[in-house]
Amino acid sequence: MRLSRRMFLEIAGTTSLSAISHSVGASGPAAKKTSRPWRPAIGLNGFMSSSRTFNKKYLIGEILSWAAREGFEGVELVSNWPEGPYPDPDDKERCSALRALYDKHGLRIFAIQSSVKGRPHAPDSAERDMWLKGFERQARFARSVGCEIVGLWPSGSLGDQTIAEALAHLCDSYTKAAVICADLGMIAAFEIEPPFVFNTEEHLMRILEGVTHPAFKGIYDPSHYDQINGARGKPEELLRRVGVQRIGHVQFCDTDGTVFRGTSRHLGCGDGKLDIRENMRALWEGGYRGWFMFDTWNTEDPYDASLKGKRAMESFLATVHLERM
Repeated sequence: MRLSRRMFLEIAGTTSLSAISHSVGASGPAAKKTSRPWRPAIGLNGFMSSSRTFNKKYLIGEILSWAAREGFEGVELVSNWPEGPYPDPDDKERCSALRALYDKHGLRIFAIQSSVKGRPHAPDSAERDMWLKGFERQARFARSVGCEIVGLWPSGSLGDQTIAEALAHLCDSYTKAAVICADLGMIAAFEIEPPFVFNTEEHLMRILEGVTHPAFKGIYDPSHYDQINGARGKPEELLRRVGVQRIGHVQFCDTDGTVFRGTSRHLGCGDGKLDIRENMRALWEGGYRGWFMFDTWNTEDPYDASLKGKRAMESFLATVHLERM
């Protein structure tokens, strides 16, 4: 997410540096907060993966203009797309310019997907310390651009240790990460996936129960929950067993229960086999309120998949409104 000199100068030319600095220093977002209980958002990971898997071409300005026009409120960033890694948190001008790019479209950078060197569950304490230092820097960057959530994915090999030892190390690292996020006014949210060494319901529950800090939450992604639940098309069953109160972030999608390019297949709502309304009802009745990102990972057309998700969400919320009348 390194801004090129050309992009930086373009943004700086349309927004004074003093105004940019004021925007970053403010505690509130530039995007207008609505009264919607679920705030629709897109993820840049979908556009990144589409460009790499399907050789599609996307311009960030066009993506943001489209998102604002279609009524999305936020964007989740991914490292190394569209340009390089996240800026250093101490590079105030680049962090300010990046936030200004989204501000001028009325969009909130509400989350980042962290991408840190090292394994938080490594048997070597030096590697875990390196990971935590890298995470702290990315968390500070996230806060500087207005985020509320920092996403965590415990990938990497098991190494010379048992799964129980790795889980203990992971929970210790994630507890420290949650403290960092809490001190910055954010939450840390994690998910596990089929290719990870942590990929079962038992692993999921042991992590959630092992990290007791209130700023630590799970991510609900129906495609991954479906795989963990036996690929039976009923991820909401696992969600209810986990407990919606443990969910701090939603990356919503449909799925057909298969694995594609190493992980759970993500599809636009209605393109898979899930009961979308039942999944949303489980979240709603469990009390989830907040950001609702549509995860279009490795979909050929992330524009279409994002819109299908947003329309499904709006249809569900309209039904809830009628039921409450």
